[in-house]
Amino acid sequence: MVYTGQRRWIGGALFLVLLALQPACLFSQKARIGTTALLVEDVAKAAAKQSDLRVIREGMPAYLMLIDGMVEGWPDKAELLIAAAQAYSSFGAVLGDDKDKEYATLIAAKSRSYALKALVARGFKDPLKSSFDDFARDVAACGKKDVPYIFWAATCWANWIMLNLDSIEAMAELSRVELMVQKTLELDEGFYYGGPHLFMGVWFAARPAIAGGDLQKAKEHFLKAIDLGKGKFMMASVYYADNYARRASDKALFIATLEKVLQMPADSVPELTLINTVAQRKAKALLSHVDEYF
Repeated sequence: MVYTGQRRWIGGALFLVLLALQPACLFSQKARIGTTALLVEDVAKAAAKQSDLRVIREGMPAYLMLIDGMVEGWPDKAELLIAAAQAYSSFGAVLGDDKDKEYATLIAAKSRSYALKALVARGFKDPLKSSFDDFARDVAACGKKDVPYIFWAATCWANWIMLNLDSIEAMAELSRVELMVQKTLELDEGFYYGGPHLFMGVWFAARPAIAGGDLQKAKEHFLKAIDLGKGKFMMASVYYADNYARRASDKALFIATLEKVLQMPADSVPELTLINTVAQRKAKALLSHVDEYF
């Protein structure tokens, strides 16, 4: 094998060869990433069917590092970026009641960062720093193929905001999140088990009336989400109890809704096992505080 530095002319020739082969090497790198992506997809599917949250907590960091490496190799691949955003967001959901807010915020920030980069890869101008009018035009131009990107970007972005409620800058970004969810609702209301309706249910329930909050609208969105998910997506029911029943001071509805969640098998839909297990953990925690809420 010939190494550069043996002779000057060989070194120069090798440099030219490497320069000529650069596009091929880049293609080879992307081909490897594409192949690895199939494995990562299989791991993601297996994780979604996992009911042992400890396994996910302890095993997922290695999976996230693998995704980070893939993004490093192909930083403008929209599908890869949004998959990375979802992976970090899922890990954040599993952390749940972890007391380390700094760590949870770090995970949420990474998820948000990947989600915003995915939007740029789909043609958005800088989603964070562009003017609101420019951002609104980018959202308005989205079609049905963009739904997974704007929905998950909105979700990851909102999760980060929820961990930074003391930041005026973070709160100011909520209007952009709402715009994306509204567009998702317009394009595909049933996406991810009625996810856009679930989001809007929380949105209307969490805000005071003076800021556009409306409990009745919240209830309508929650019930629509539960219906579109055929009751199998348990987190919709948990949010309905926590964000509507509590605020409506409906103790009977609160208890009945959460008890129904606990009575259902978490793996009734295999690919929802993980998120349903998280939902049941949250339902138990909420029920343990019922006397404090009512």
